[in-house]
Amino acid sequence: MLSATGVAPELESCTTPLNGLEAEDGGTHWFGAPHAAFSTGDLDPGRPGEALGQMVPAGALQTALDRVAGETRGLDWRRGGRFSGMVTGPAGAELKLESGESLRAGLVAACDGIHSSVRNSLGIRTEGRDYGKSVFAADVALDRPHHGIARQLFTPEGPFATLPLPGNRANLAWYMKSGAAETLAKLPKAEIEAELNARFAAFAGQMTLDGPPLSYPLVMQIAETMVGPRTALLGDAARRINPLAGQGLNLGFKDAAALMDVMTEARETGLDPGSDVVLARYREWRRFDSAATAMAMDLIDRTFSNDNVLLKPLRGLALMAANRVAPLRRALARQASADQDHLPSLMR
Repeated sequence: MLSATGVAPELESCTTPLNGLEAEDGGTHWFGAPHAAFSTGDLDPGRPGEALGQMVPAGALQTALDRVAGETRGLDWRRGGRFSGMVTGPAGAELKLESGESLRAGLVAACDGIHSSVRNSLGIRTEGRDYGKSVFAADVALDRPHHGIARQLFTPEGPFATLPLPGNRANLAWYMKSGAAETLAKLPKAEIEAELNARFAAFAGQMTLDGPPLSYPLVMQIAETMVGPRTALLGDAARRINPLAGQGLNLGFKDAAALMDVMTEARETGLDPGSDVVLARYREWRRFDSAATAMAMDLIDRTFSNDNVLLKPLRGLALMAANRVAPLRRALARQASADQDHLPSLMR
């Protein structure tokens, strides 16, 4: 998708190929910790050597998107204008900004995040839960090569993951009880490194902070519907999922690509892209993938983030099956790399 929209060339110097995924159950076990691993060999045999995906730093991605969008003819940028409300009708939507300015549109794509003002103005409710956890995140330098492998250790309190970045660096995410991640992120650099290495050096190697850490609360939130009058919800405005497998951004990309396909098809057939009929197609296309991914991440978190003696054998069997049953391993690898037949045209 980023190649098709002209963004990928802007990112060539800062991306890292994702060559594999590893998961290990770090709870207490009698016969060693169960684990599963996926690699590029689990994708389509007709495309040997193709990476599972690309790891892209968020800041570089945002800069590239802004640059390309800013140079694209036909886009009218209104930066810094905050949404305050809108009125919809048969002819279109009229948006009001806090500055008092009004904008008219045939279709509104609400991409304004988990606290979406557009969604709230339409009265679209959300469902979900607070996990009672927060995530500590930081970029770190590693003392051993990561070889492009994303690694995840499931501990009773929650996962600890390292995602490969250029230059033998990684982005880590550590799930902790609410308040603990926020407290850790405020400690001096040396104290944070000491805590990370005391807990996880055996798993990830020695880590040195390579930038300011951050923390954020862990919640799941799903909008009851992905559309409203003249409006489609995309990304975190439509759903915030557990970031366990890093699929939130991929879901948002699929939303944008699917909406483009729906709009293009509507225009080719003479339909109004903002009509209820057209938006219903977008809703039905994206609803199942959105809900299924959110539920899957939630189930994995519930299953692995504990030391329950009844669940541990089942977890071990699940990881063993994922590791040894070739069709299942290929299916999981394709899901992780967004390599399915039903994807929008920009992503095929």
